Amino acid sequence: MKIDRISLIFSLLLVLQACGTSQKELNAEKRAEVIAVHDEVMPKMGQLKSFEKRALQRADELTAMDPIDSVKVQEMKNLALELDQAYEAMFTWMRQYDSEDGERTPEEVKAYLDEQMVSVSEVNRLMKATLTKADSLLKN
Repeated sequence: MKIDRISLIFSLLLVLQACGTSQKELNAEKRAEVIAVHDEVMPKMGQLKSFEKRALQRADELTAMDPIDSVKVQEMKNLALELDQAYEAMFTWMRQYDSEDGERTPEEVKAYLDEQMVSVSEVNRLMKATLTKADSLLKN
């Protein structure tokens, strides 16, 4: 009787596990989340380059108006550099992102996608922060 109860419990656990979401399905959801973070800021890539160009033009204008006031000129050049770095961060992430699972186990895919979520979230944060800063500095 004790063996029957253990078999029944074990069988129920197997059935419940089979009904649950598989790691492959969870990985597909995670992959969609990673891409959604990317897709949120990807359309802003042109804005990064536009602001970068404006910052460099502003630096040139400031230099022409007052060659001695290098603080504002350097601020614009630094802003242009930050904008370029945010732009390059997105391309760096995209170049290294691997959308294929290849020979990886579902657990390895999960770990990879978790790492990619951290990376793309940092790119997302960097782009947003840099765009906000550029918007503020270039209004004046």
